[in-house]
Amino acid sequence: MAKKPKKPKKGEEKPAEDTLSIEGAPTQEAQDAPQGPMLSVLAQYTKDQSFENPGAPNSLRSGLPAPQIGVNIEIGRQMLDDDSVEVTLILRAEGRRENDVAFIAELEYAGLFAFQGVGIEEVQPLIMIECPRLLFPFARQIMASMTQNGGFPPILLDPPDFTAMFRDEMMRRAQDVGVN
Repeated sequence: MAKKPKKPKKGEEKPAEDTLSIEGAPTQEAQDAPQGPMLSVLAQYTKDQSFENPGAPNSLRSGLPAPQIGVNIEIGRQMLDDDSVEVTLILRAEGRRENDVAFIAELEYAGLFAFQGVGIEEVQPLIMIECPRLLFPFARQIMASMTQNGGFPPILLDPPDFTAMFRDEMMRRAQDVGVN
């Protein structure tokens, strides 16, 4: 809440101008200063979502063992004409009981990102590490809801190590270049 300016007492000078000071508000100098590297999330959206329960209703009967779940995560990227990039998390979870498929859950969750003040050598790590890291909590929640709505316990995915995934991809590319 803003404070009311005090009225000057008799014999005191009146302030030159009434100003409102808000703590934490950026000064004009801070607003004019050059910004550092910036990553902007322009949009987030589900591109594709699928849940299959091929054995229903038998796969949902009580007393059955919990399905063994395998999860695969991939990262897709596409540079767009307006210097933005679409990054897509591709998640696939498959639940199996012995040789029978209990369920298959697939999700493509994407974000549209823009960069400012970022050097060309920094763009690739941002696309492959930071963008997926920002998208993952939302994709995780959708996968949990999808499996729960399919009649199974919600899949609670642990956050992957996107840095290690990026390193592995760069090493694989370096090996491919060395082979060719």
